Amino acid sequence: MGEGFYLRFGEGLSEEANRRALALARGLLQAPPPGLLEAVPAYGTLYLEYDPARLSQGKLLRLLRDLPVEEGEGERLVEIPVRYDGEDLLEVAQRTGLTPEGVKALHQRPLYRVYALGFTPGFPFMAPVEEALRLPRRPHPRPRVPAHSVAVAGAQTGVYPLPSPGGWHLLGRALLAVYDPHREEPFLLRPGDRVRFVEGEGPVPPEPEPLELLPEEPALPAFRVEEPGLLDLVVDGGRFLAGHLGLARSGPLDPYSAGVANRLVGNPQGAPLLEIAHRGPVLTALRDLVAAFAGYGLEALLEGEEIPPGQSFLWRAGKTLRFRPRGPGVRGYLAVAGGLEARPFLGSVSPDLRGRVGRPLRAGDLLGLREGREVRPGRAFPLRPLPEAFRVRLRPGPQYTEEAFRALTSRPFRVARADRMGVELWGPEVPGGEGLSEATPLGGVQVPPSGRPLVLLVDKGSLGGYAKPAQVDPRDLWLLGQAWPGAELFFTSG
Repeated sequence: MGEGFYLRFGEGLSEEANRRALALARGLLQAPPPGLLEAVPAYGTLYLEYDPARLSQGKLLRLLRDLPVEEGEGERLVEIPVRYDGEDLLEVAQRTGLTPEGVKALHQRPLYRVYALGFTPGFPFMAPVEEALRLPRRPHPRPRVPAHSVAVAGAQTGVYPLPSPGGWHLLGRALLAVYDPHREEPFLLRPGDRVRFVEGEGPVPPEPEPLELLPEEPALPAFRVEEPGLLDLVVDGGRFLAGHLGLARSGPLDPYSAGVANRLVGNPQGAPLLEIAHRGPVLTALRDLVAAFAGYGLEALLEGEEIPPGQSFLWRAGKTLRFRPRGPGVRGYLAVAGGLEARPFLGSVSPDLRGRVGRPLRAGDLLGLREGREVRPGRAFPLRPLPEAFRVRLRPGPQYTEEAFRALTSRPFRVARADRMGVELWGPEVPGGEGLSEATPLGGVQVPPSGRPLVLLVDKGSLGGYAKPAQVDPRDLWLLGQAWPGAELFFTSG
């Protein structure tokens, strides 16, 4: 369980504050102390997340105080051609009193500074946009912004590297890819770079294909996917110390159940295993395996015989394992002794689906063991009961207000949408807002001006500009991994 805090070096678009945040982040990440989980700089802030069992906040602050830093090193000038055909170009012109040509000219005038990468992998947060072109974000984010979109919001401009939700105003499309996981250097830009936009013509780059993390021919074949489920992912403990690049933490959405599954087969915490959501796959063993399933909303069937959750079992070669819905909850974890084999990307085998790193399982995939391990089946651990209504403890967030906290805890909410990025809620309107983008903490309750809260989960964007008046207690995050549309949720003051 991680704890986190912000260091603030200045307000607004302060290059001096940003240089300080970048220099401290760079210094920490060159030789991260054990227990440091993230160091994510933004405009004038640095968000630090740490494991309090291995690193105290006091020790981390002392390390920062004694850290030798060099500010402003490695700044480059990068020119990015843009085809100005965005779907918001005419609206932006109308709202600013400019012509479309005037909007384009104003957008190209500044030499922008890259203050941070985040939100999605390689998304560059740049400023300052000319005063006459500044508009607030859209009241509620679009569910899908096209890849390579060039956009503005307030004093910021940026390039969406991949399709994603987003609330900025779309002016056009970049003709260079700012991020591609297949390149030797995936990221075109680095914080501190200078960028100039120029008008260009020609084709928009294609979206990159997902980077394959599963081996084509595993060394120790374990099982074959006969039919995929709705969303089956090989995950480990998650990707740490990569938030400054915009990569998602990823890892298990319900770390409690994943931990139980691994313990049942003698694997270390964070060993790669299979996350199964809503409807499970059909799998055939290719060798004798010791396996375990833990989670909620699904039950495992081995050749038609029910396998109780929270119990390890012998899965003989040639036998088929299926899953069917049962009871409340939506997500479970299948672990095999020895863990699953996959190739890491920046320290983790977990996929970043928005970042096109890894993919869900598909029919015909062969999954292998990371190592052979002799384990006896038959271990059992009772799982915590899943409550009928979710009761989730809250802490004050970085933009805490008494009014917003009271609105969150006064009446129940209903889950409108739940996925690996977050849980969107219907219910009482919560006072929200926006500002300059900063790091988003895991479990942060983000409230845009529309007043509809979203709890940020493991595939969240690493930076965002909407208000975060509250944060879910880390002890309750696992519950949100089991939330389903329509479920009732109560926030309580933690």
